[in-house]
Amino acid sequence: MVCGDRRMDYRAMQAGVDAYATALKDAGLERGERVAIFLPRGMEECLAIFAVSRAMGVFVPINALLRGQQIGHIVNDCEARIVITNRQLEAMVTECLGDLPSARILLVEEMEDTPSSAALPDTNIGEDLAAILYTSGSTGRPKGVMLSHRNLLAGARIVRTYLGITAEERILSVLPLSFDYGLNQLLTSVEQGALTVILTFRFGDDIVRALRDHQITALAGVPTIWAILTKASPLLAKTELPFLRYITNSGGAVPSQTVTNLRRLLPRTRVFLMYGLTEAFRSTFLPPEELDRRPTSIGKAIPECEIFIVTEDGRRAKPGESGILVHRGPTVSLGYWNRPEETARVLKQNPFRTKDQGGDIVCYSGDLAVEDEDGFFSFIGRNDAMIKSSGYRISPSEVEEAIMATGLFRQVAVIGLPDEFAGQKVHAVAIPLGPDVPQEKVLQTVACALASYMVPRDLELVEALPVTPNGKVDYQQLVRDRTLHG
Repeated sequence: MVCGDRRMDYRAMQAGVDAYATALKDAGLERGERVAIFLPRGMEECLAIFAVSRAMGVFVPINALLRGQQIGHIVNDCEARIVITNRQLEAMVTECLGDLPSARILLVEEMEDTPSSAALPDTNIGEDLAAILYTSGSTGRPKGVMLSHRNLLAGARIVRTYLGITAEERILSVLPLSFDYGLNQLLTSVEQGALTVILTFRFGDDIVRALRDHQITALAGVPTIWAILTKASPLLAKTELPFLRYITNSGGAVPSQTVTNLRRLLPRTRVFLMYGLTEAFRSTFLPPEELDRRPTSIGKAIPECEIFIVTEDGRRAKPGESGILVHRGPTVSLGYWNRPEETARVLKQNPFRTKDQGGDIVCYSGDLAVEDEDGFFSFIGRNDAMIKSSGYRISPSEVEEAIMATGLFRQVAVIGLPDEFAGQKVHAVAIPLGPDVPQEKVLQTVACALASYMVPRDLELVEALPVTPNGKVDYQQLVRDRTLHG
């Protein structure tokens, strides 16, 4: 593992994991208790993830971009027993936790000095809860997706199978480990004994330099990264990258023009387009050889999984018929932490297999899709109000709540509008309580309460919001009006 000037081999990694795990056990961690991890991208975050599992806990990685109430919500919601952080972030984490009774702070600087114990227990099995990844829903605050050890191992095995990942791979990690694909990269790399380079970047050229200097063979990104590389990274066109074997996409559709530009700039690199959702990890991938024939397709089912479309009236869709995309296989999650009703809406009994036929639980994605005669799927759109920007799923209501908290507005509606870099950009439409609302100041205030990727790009002031016959805000009309009129 490489991060900046630091290097760590697998022997040192094992020692670090054992030291962290021993510190967790010394702190009284019991089997199945949750441990929140709030650390900047780096080796310590990776060690903490494996150490929590080594100590038989459940790891809950928190994106380092999150702020006060969001951190407190996650820690409180999953009832974390321990929060792992560092000295630099300790004061902020302490303030975020407030008077939460359940959480104790452990600093990595202190954990590193813990003598490793050879007597660490190892009794977890595949069905046990391994991790909770927090993802925004279409309403309310982020909810935790529960993943078993078997889910995580299946995801690593499946992806490395169709991407052909071996110990010779040199993977550039730019995605957060709180994101399912960022975590999968780490697990796959360790499973195969490959090399991982952890990068925090500001500009696209930072990524290009890392690809060149470390002779990277594999890069995964979200649409924003590909847009930055193709439109705002002049170094890419001047740099030979003969080692870059493949790039992969997740977190939203990549515009066809961006794919064309990537293939032109990286003629020897294979491009894998993929579709997935945290509740089932990965569903489909499009083999690179199909890009020319099916530029708008999200591909076929990943290995070991079955994907099908269910129509509005509950039938299995025929080719050409649209409906909800449903995922079946070993990566289907355990549901949402402490949210049985929401879990029941997403995880359901397979409608086409009875118990006598080995009936199982499948995941209803909430996304509209269609299958063609050859079994390839195409994404139509989301079936809810979620905004997907730069690979992040954003709850409009959470952003609306932060804007309303300023006390300057009567009503706020937050929508996603098309954006060539982010896929969708967050746009707020609001009815002010009075004249002369300082829009820039409002957005600065909101930026103190929300992660940067959740802050609206624009705050539009209006006299009224469109409503449906039921009196609810007509979000679809808001999107249509602003899309049609630019």
